[in-house]
Amino acid sequence: MEQPTVNTYTATIYLGFKNAHDNITHSDTMANDICRVYCDKVGLCVTITPTQFVYTGGCEPGCIIGLINYPRFPSEPLIILMRAIELAKLLKTAYKQCRVTIITPDKTIMLSGEIK
Repeated sequence: MEQPTVNTYTATIYLGFKNAHDNITHSDTMANDICRVYCDKVGLCVTITPTQFVYTGGCEPGCIIGLINYPRFPSEPLIILMRAIELAKLLKTAYKQCRVTIITPDKTIMLSGEIK
């Protein structure tokens, strides 16, 4: 039995569901749909795990979206990171978030800025 291996690389996106403008909390359906369309477009597989963010002054539901270097379809770390950033930007815009965070083995990136 063949057991392909690749160098490990992960990118994890942290996304809250509460709209930054009007405090409307969206469901995970939009994240699932955006991820599905993006994965079909670029040939990717992600995990989507529900989570709860608790912070000073409040809390909100959200999700954790995981990308890995999958041995069946190996990729370079830079490609995985670029896909995570592109997907995070799509989600940030759709959920009207002020910030979305991406964690990799060697850095944490916060996408922030104007909400469209």
